[in-house]
Amino acid sequence: MSSRIFQSVVVQMKEATNRALGVIDSEGNVVATSELAIMGDHIADMANVLPLPGEKVAVYAGKTFKPITGSEQNMDYAAFVEGTDSVAASFCCMLAVAVSSAKAYYEEKYDKSALVKSIITENILPGDIYVHAKELHFVSDVPRAVFYIRQIDRADVATLEVLRRLYPEKQRDFIISINETDIAVIKEVSAHAEEKDTNKMGVAMNQAIADELKIRTVIGIGTLALHLRDLAIRYKEAQTAIDVGKVFDTDKSVINYESLGIGRLIYQLPVTMCEMFLAEVFKKNPIDSLDEETLSIINEFFDNNLNISETSRKLFVHRNTLVYRLGKIKKLTGLDLREFDQAIVFKVALMVKKYLDSQESIHNKSL
Repeated sequence: MSSRIFQSVVVQMKEATNRALGVIDSEGNVVATSELAIMGDHIADMANVLPLPGEKVAVYAGKTFKPITGSEQNMDYAAFVEGTDSVAASFCCMLAVAVSSAKAYYEEKYDKSALVKSIITENILPGDIYVHAKELHFVSDVPRAVFYIRQIDRADVATLEVLRRLYPEKQRDFIISINETDIAVIKEVSAHAEEKDTNKMGVAMNQAIADELKIRTVIGIGTLALHLRDLAIRYKEAQTAIDVGKVFDTDKSVINYESLGIGRLIYQLPVTMCEMFLAEVFKKNPIDSLDEETLSIINEFFDNNLNISETSRKLFVHRNTLVYRLGKIKKLTGLDLREFDQAIVFKVALMVKKYLDSQESIHNKSL
């Protein structure tokens, strides 16, 4: 943040009063003041400039202080005015408002992180991206990976600090708070980065948060953005990865959009079309007629690539017993899982059923 912006505000405010006034940063350094002799002075005990609960301002060393908070509600700066009376308190509050407005304007126009957030949330016109990037000397055509991190069970603002320590390069990597539980990470990567590389980064983030804060997270990863203007699309992909993974890959904590496969297609289908598909596939008996034991056998058969011998070994049953059970499934559903084409149809049907169950669960929660 340029102190010149604050200094300009202070100079203008000085015309309305004969009192000394200024701004300190979060470390207690005077970064703007009407009394140039104290520029750069340091306040050692910053706790004294924080108001008590229920108070708007704090009084310390003959001055009145008003904190100016950032996006995470931590103190970024504080305005101060000479004096401890009500006039000083009122003027200090006005100075804080003016400085806060100048800070917001500066960040919107000159801060790279603010630009990235505007892009991924589509709060900027596509044509303006290049203009703002040029103003900020922002390299727009380097590969960047987009991660969407969702905190499960509980959320902690300290997660932002964990990620910032993991990726401290503020001019190239951006840690952005989306809401109370979700965080976006935009990470510059090598031109040769592959899916396995971004997956490793996702695992590292997940592990760091778990180790330091004991918070469980799920991380969605979009495909690489080769230009700034691609970030919004990749951001949506990362969100989609979490949403689809919540249905089809519930055991995974890091989900890459590129590995979603057919689940991504099913997730985009209308519910009515999915219901029609199940009705057409299971003409003899509905899929709900299959009990848990039968479904377990079917899933194991798929997991072993339709290999009867390997599946029977994993299930600890005789090969002929498994063949008999597969025959019963054919009579019940009309589909022979030993036939590759019919097995594919059955596999897709199971995924469609899982998707419909998830949609019904969401609907019930909203009631």
